[in-house]
Parts: sequence; structure tokens; C-alpha cells
Amino acid sequence: MNQVVSREVWLEARRQLLASEKEATHLRDRVNAERLALPWVKVDKDYVFDTPDGKRTLADLFGGRSQLIIYHFMLGPDWDAGCTGCSFLADHFDGALPHLNHHDVTLVAVSRAPLEKVEAYKKRMGWGFPWVSSYANDFNFDYHVSFSKEQLAGETVFYNFTPMDSAEGYDELPGLSAFYKDEAGNLFHTYSSYARGPEELIGTLMILDRAPKGRNESSTMNFVRRHDEYEDTQQAHSCCH
Repeated sequence: MNQVVSREVWLEARRQLLASEKEATHLRDRVNAERLALPWVKVDKDYVFDTPDGKRTLADLFGGRSQLIIYHFMLGPDWDAGCTGCSFLADHFDGALPHLNHHDVTLVAVSRAPLEKVEAYKKRMGWGFPWVSSYANDFNFDYHVSFSKEQLAGETVFYNFTPMDSAEGYDELPGLSAFYKDEAGNLFHTYSSYARGPEELIGTLMILDRAPKGRNESSTMNFVRRHDEYEDTQQAHSCCH
């Protein structure tokens, strides 16, 4: 339990924290500006995804908009269920869709599992956001969120823009990538983020950060279950770390 003080002492401590919060807000504004100023890379490779509406290219995934956000959802070809941490994050997507779509942004999840597995897990979770399969293309490998057995057998894999000890890796890891399509139909990769980078998309964590006990975790998101598993007594493993 924290120290209990008078209202006056609390107010002074809160003002000190407010100064730090404002500093963090201003830093976030600067980081956002630097993110917007990143150079872009033209996407020359053709990617075709399996979707509920048939084969679709990366350009098709934009859905008539100029901006595309892809969440690299950890669900491998031989997995029985999606990653617990990715599922936690994806629980926050559906409410955001109307706002994103009306601001010229399309949000799509991509996994390497075959479409039938994607569709089955999506139905189990009750989600409505677009989710497609990259099982038949190299998209996940090219954007460094999927790793072959040969890669994992080596000393390192390339993740989060740096070599990582392959012993710490999985065949699938989380991430987020952004793309832009110009009026001529050219596609550009504008941004990617990995590991804890997409954490700000998880509104539940932002609320917990303001609760008296905070996240109350012994390791990153160790308290999280899939939303239909909270009655279970067995600890669910969160593979996003």
C-alpha cells in the first residue's frame, strides 16, 4: 500500500507527476512528427492474400482508401489458436473501425495460417474486423514477423530492426506495418513497429496504467487471457513479449 498523506501533500505530488506527464505528451508529439517524416519504400513485390472474398492483392486490401494499417497477428499454419497477446490487442479493433474508415484508413489483420483457421478463430472470438491469410505468399517473412525452421536453427533472426538470438524467437512474432497508395496506384511501405511498439493500441493497458495497482503484472501481460478463457484456472501464456 502506498503512503497515505494529506490532500495538500497529495496535490503537490500530483503536480510533480503532471509535469512529467506533460513532458511525456510533448515527447510523444515529437516522436509522432518524426514518424510522419520517415522516408518511404516503394513496394514492388506482388502479394496475393486469401480472403473471404477470394484472392486479393495488397493494393486490394486498401478497400478504396489511401492508407492501410496491417496488424501482423500471430497465428501460424499449425497453431490451434491465435496468440493470447495478439488476441488481447485485437479485442480493441472493432470499435475503432468506423473512425478509421471515415478518416481514410483501412485496418486489416494478416496471419500466415490458412484462411479456414483464421476464419474459425475469428468466429470463436466474435470479431468483425478484416482478417486475411498470407499462407500462400512471403509477406510475413519479408516484413520479419515469421521465421522458417532454418532461420530459427541459426544463431540469430532479424526482428525489431536488429539481430535477435534465435533461441528467443518463435516461428511467429507480432508487429504492425503501414502502407500508402497514391493516385497512380503505387504502393509504399511507410512504417513498421514490433515487440512492444504497438502497445499503445491496447486501450485496456492505458486504463490499467491509471488504476491504483497499475498493470499488476510480474512479466509483460502475464495476466492476460483470451477473452473467452477468463473462467479457466490455468494460466494462459502470452506469446507477445
